Amino acid sequence: MALASTGAAALVTPLARAAVTGGVDPVGMLLARLGIAVVLMAVTLGLTRPELLRMDRELAGRVALVGGIAGVEICCFFLSLAWIDSSVSAMLKSVQPLVVLLLLALGGERLTRRHLLRLGFAVAGIYLLVGPSGQVSSIGLVLTGLSILLYAVQLVLLQWRLLAYDPRTVTFYLLVVMTLVVAGFWAVQGAVWRDPGAVGWTAILVMALISTYFARLAQFVAMRYIGGGQVALLWPLQTLLIILLSVLFLHERLTLLQWAGGVLVLVSAGLAIKRTQPIN
Repeated sequence: MALASTGAAALVTPLARAAVTGGVDPVGMLLARLGIAVVLMAVTLGLTRPELLRMDRELAGRVALVGGIAGVEICCFFLSLAWIDSSVSAMLKSVQPLVVLLLLALGGERLTRRHLLRLGFAVAGIYLLVGPSGQVSSIGLVLTGLSILLYAVQLVLLQWRLLAYDPRTVTFYLLVVMTLVVAGFWAVQGAVWRDPGAVGWTAILVMALISTYFARLAQFVAMRYIGGGQVALLWPLQTLLIILLSVLFLHERLTLLQWAGGVLVLVSAGLAIKRTQPIN
């Protein structure tokens, strides 16, 4: 489930970057993506397990906190794609595993040599994959940095506060809160809807169905079995997939060093899959 979620999430960066550079409003696109995912999830639960739509006051408070953080994070990420390209974004976001592991360590989870080895392979691989990218917009850098920090906090809080609840209930209400936060950003911008066109709608539907509806459920289920730290350590694989998708659809080229970096990233992901001790 973690691998499936990683692959689905890897579609977002190249799709969103292509749409944004094509003139699609990033916040409007994000709002449409989340809105479709919320409706799809509501229909699915309503028809199959309507009892999962109920939640108590304690769960509501926890979901409001994590969903609010997630909403701000995803806005920062989508807005950053208007300032920096997908390869730079992937390189910067690759430090998320380290941030997550450091936050988990503050909560008592032990950092092992295996963790550090994985991170070492990942950092070396990503450096070879992406390499120096020239000047990075300061605005894009700030937005990406906020996205990295907030996503790490979100993942840690999911593990600490929400794993005891059904993932379908949590995922649905997190998406609802995120949609409300994004709607707030959109309202601040003036609440002007611009038709994204055929290309924009294609990107929106793929991101809604695969990268949100499916990926969120798969990620949450995976965290119940292997923990947030292990899920985070699969992000280097997501970076590799983003690069490969950029080659296929955005016509970027990879050098021999970049392919060598891709191999190191896959080694890091392979080490993340192998685990000898479960996370309680």
